[in-house]
Amino acid sequence: MAESLFNNWNSVVSPVRNDIVFEDRNKTYGAYDLRKNHNRSVTFALLITGASFVFAVSLPAIIDWIKNVTEEVEVPVDITPVDLTAPPPLDETEPPPPPPPPPPVMETVKFTPPVVTDEEVIDEPPPVQTEETPQISTVTQEGTGDNEIIIPDEGTGQVVEAVIEAPLTIVEQMPSFPGGESEMMKYIQKNVSYPQMEKEGQIQGTCYVTFVVEKDGSITDVKVLRGVSGGKGCDKEAMRVVKSMPSWKAGKQNGREVRVQFNLPIKFTLR
Repeated sequence: MAESLFNNWNSVVSPVRNDIVFEDRNKTYGAYDLRKNHNRSVTFALLITGASFVFAVSLPAIIDWIKNVTEEVEVPVDITPVDLTAPPPLDETEPPPPPPPPPPVMETVKFTPPVVTDEEVIDEPPPVQTEETPQISTVTQEGTGDNEIIIPDEGTGQVVEAVIEAPLTIVEQMPSFPGGESEMMKYIQKNVSYPQMEKEGQIQGTCYVTFVVEKDGSITDVKVLRGVSGGKGCDKEAMRVVKSMPSWKAGKQNGREVRVQFNLPIKFTLR
């Protein structure tokens, strides 16, 4: 058999030599596999190297060809001239507009702050506001007589509803329960019944109730500000007791009865 370049006995990759050397040995992987595939690997590497060299040499020519093929796209620009003419000068001879007329001066009487004394306060009826009675203000001034007084038409038959004053939170004389705070606590302890479900569930806490003491001392607008956690029955019981309270002594501001908002905590404790 004629010996070729790759089939020489002196070559370590010769197939004839490999078959004799690795006879009765594992030929699946290792040195036998490397020697057997050596010629193919060298040929594949030579082809890749040649192709890479040709591509590197031809790259400048490819770039120039791509530049010549690419068309330049021009974007039309609409240029519209803008008139920047200066505005006409102001006419200094023209008089400025007249100022608005001042509001009419109303006749008022300076408000005198109340003086706190230890003497007993005698309840006096509040003054009646009439057309000639001046309004209360911080200064005393004379009116001009130009004030417009709007009088509703009595022939229309419409019913004019009374405006309800908003309740106050702090007044000169706060409302009080008949007999004082101690009597109020006795009334609450006597009339509150611990709800059965909350008692069985060992639920305790404080219910904060808010209500309005009217001018006649009656209790209205009873609500729960913050109830007992998990104890709706306690909240309902607190509201029921507050609604059942007798009439209070109304609060006063500037010597007259006013509506006052009052907050009351009611504590539910199991003994």
